[in-house]
Amino acid sequence: MKSLVAAFCLLLLAAPVAAETLNLKVGVLRETHSRETLSILDIPAADDTLAGVLLGVADNNTTGKFTNQSFEAIDARLEEGDDAVVALDALIDKGALFIIADLSLERLLAAAERAKAKGALLFNVSAPDDRLREEDCRANVVHVAPTRSMLADGLAQYLVWKQWRRWLLFKGSHPKDELLAQALRNSARKFGAKIVEERVYEDTGGGRRSDSGSVQTQRQIPVLTQNAPAYDALIAADESQVFANYLPYRSWDPRPVAGSAGLMPTNWDPAHEQWGALQLQNRFIQTFRRLMNARDNAAWLAMRMIGEAATRAASNDPETLRLYMLGKEFSIAAFKGVRLTLRPWNLQLRQPILLSDGRMVVSVSPQEGFLHQVSELDTLGLDQPETKCRLK
Repeated sequence: MKSLVAAFCLLLLAAPVAAETLNLKVGVLRETHSRETLSILDIPAADDTLAGVLLGVADNNTTGKFTNQSFEAIDARLEEGDDAVVALDALIDKGALFIIADLSLERLLAAAERAKAKGALLFNVSAPDDRLREEDCRANVVHVAPTRSMLADGLAQYLVWKQWRRWLLFKGSHPKDELLAQALRNSARKFGAKIVEERVYEDTGGGRRSDSGSVQTQRQIPVLTQNAPAYDALIAADESQVFANYLPYRSWDPRPVAGSAGLMPTNWDPAHEQWGALQLQNRFIQTFRRLMNARDNAAWLAMRMIGEAATRAASNDPETLRLYMLGKEFSIAAFKGVRLTLRPWNLQLRQPILLSDGRMVVSVSPQEGFLHQVSELDTLGLDQPETKCRLK
C-alpha cells in the first residue's frame, strides 16, 4: 500500500502544471466623428471602430483558448474638447498597455508622447497623415491605416493603367483637402499622369444636406466644371465631405469621377468579398447588424496583429510584441490576397488599396506592371529611400 501511495505522489509531482493564462488588455481610444455627411449612408455608427475591435477580440480569444491567452477591450470615447491624454492615462491605469487609436493628428501625437513615458504601444487606425510616418514618426506608434500617399498612389496606378492620364483636379477649401490634393499631385508625377487644371470648391458653410437639394446642385456643378482643358478623369480632393458626391453625373463634360467620390481608394469596403473576405463581412453583419467600414476593419486588423504577435512571441509585453512585429517572421492575413507586413523604417503596415465605386470593388492596387525590388506593395506611398522618418 505504501508503495502505491508513493507512486501516486510521484505521478502528481511529474504531472505538468497548467500554464497561467496570459492576459492582454487593449484600450480603444476613439473620437466621435461628425454626423455632417453628404449622404446619410455615411453617418457613423455609435460603435464605429469599437465594433471592429470587439470582433478582433472574439477572434483572438478563439485562438487563446488553446494558447492560454485572454484578450479584453476597454473603450474610451472622446467628445469634442475632451483631453486624449487624460483618457489615455485612464486606460493605462486599468492595465491597457496596447491602445487602438482612432484619433486626429494632434491628438495622436499628444497620446503618443504620453504612451512613450508609460511604456504603451499605440495602433493608428484612422489618421492618414503622411507626416505621422515621416518627420513626426514615433517608435511606439504602429500605423494600420494607409497614408494619403498610399491611397493616392493606388488610385493613380489604376487611372494610368486605364490610360486616363489627364486629370482635372477639384479640391476643397479646407487644410486636409489640400493635403489630399498634394498627395494626388505627387502621384501624378510619380506615375506619369498630368493635372491639366486645378479648381477650388469654396465651403461657404450651412447644412450640407438640407442646403443642397438635387435641383440646386444640378444647376451649380455643370457651371463649376465647364470650360476646362481636355481631360480624362475628374479627380476630387474632398476629405471634408463638402462637395465631392455632387460631381458624378453632374459635370459639364461626361467624364469619370474619382478620388473622394466615384471611384474611391480605401483600405476596406463593405462590398469587398474576394479572398475569403465575405466570411469576415458576414460575421461582422451578424454580430453588429451593420456593414463593416474602413475604420472598423483597421481596428479589427490592429487587434488581430496584437493577437498574432502575442501568440507567436508568447508575451504580453508591448516592447517584445513591437520588436516581433518588426521582424521578418511576422505577417498577418487580412483577406486581401497577400499577407501583410510592417515597413520597419516607419512602422506603416504594407497593404493593397481597394478601389470601390460604393457598390463593388472595381480593382485592387498595386496594379499589374508596377514593380518593386522588395515588395510591390512598396509602390504605394513613400518608399524607404524617400523617408524622413527617424524613429524615436
